[in-house]
Order: sequence, then C-alpha cells, then structure tokens
Amino acid sequence: MDVQLDQDLRAIIAMSDAFGRHRALVWAYAELFGVTPMRAKAKKLRLILAEMKALFDAGSFSYRKQRYRISADGVAEALNLVVRRHFGDGLDSHNYLKKIMIGIADREARDDGKQAERDLRGREERLMAGRRGDDADDATRTDAPIRLGRVPASLYPIPAEQIAPPSMKSVPPADLTPEQIAENKRRIRALVESLTKRGEP
Repeated sequence: MDVQLDQDLRAIIAMSDAFGRHRALVWAYAELFGVTPMRAKAKKLRLILAEMKALFDAGSFSYRKQRYRISADGVAEALNLVVRRHFGDGLDSHNYLKKIMIGIADREARDDGKQAERDLRGREERLMAGRRGDDADDATRTDAPIRLGRVPASLYPIPAEQIAPPSMKSVPPADLTPEQIAENKRRIRALVESLTKRGEP
C-alpha cells in the first residue's frame, strides 16, 4: 500500500504542472469528487487528474456518442462554472462538466465558422482588387506548397499577364464589296434622317 501510495503521489505531482495556469481550477474541480484524505484517496485523485489531462491534451470530449471540440480556455471556463456551483453530495462523474462544455464548444464552433468566413471574404476582396496581400512572398517561390484554404498569388493573373483588348487601330479592315459598302451608307443615311425627324418640334 505504501508503494502504491508513493506511485500515486508521484504521478499527481507530475501531472500538476501539466495544467499550467489552470492548475487551481483543476484541483478545485477534483476536490468535488471527495479526494480527501489524500492518503486514502490518492488513487482516485490520480485517476481524475489523468482524465482531466487527457481532456486538455485532446482538446475534445465525447458525450452520448457525439464528439465535441473545445479549447483549453473553453475547458477552464466550464470548470470555473462548475466549481462555483454548490453540490450537496459532490460529483461522481464528469457528466455535469460535459453538459456545460457542450454549450461552450458549440459557441466556439460558431465563432470559428464566422472567423473563417471573414478570412475567406478578405481573401476574395484582395483577389478582386488585384492585391497579393499575404501571398506576396509566394509569388517569387516556385517551390511554395499549395495550402488548403489559401490561394497562392501565382494562381491568379498579374497585370503583366492580363490580356488587353485590341485597339481599333490594330483591328484589320473588313473586306467589303462595293454593294455592301453602298448598303451600309444607305442604312446610316436612313438612321441619321430618322434621328433628325425625332429631334424636330
């Protein structure tokens, strides 16, 4: 028993640093499971901390066969809400925490979607304006990888590559017969006369 206790305590101490600035919140949450006295409940505390470390490391959790992604700050926000609530009999599972985290995970997913939409709109506006924006460095690289969600500048034309329409001077004259030229003159004359009549009071 002493050897097991020593191993549990060593694991608990090692995991304490894994939570960084959220260490106090994790400990306060673990205390809701009744982990004192430490000598008798060290194994239980070790298991709870290991589960919390896995949550922080994975950045996701499962509840009722559905997977949710959540940030470390989102987990900390949920822990803060849970530890401020008074439980008469303490906790025996992470289900209450998971229910709180679902709302936070959904909110983070919506925020990420909105940010991705804003980023996409910004890239589209830069492309429409002909600016290279953040892709300026990629234009000079032939080995630049194509990343998903980002259009390299080399994939859209630069001003030097754009084709300008020919000017009227560069358009070759049409080969018209004398009859076609006479017909064109007749049509122009009729058009001018009709416009002149419309302009008379």
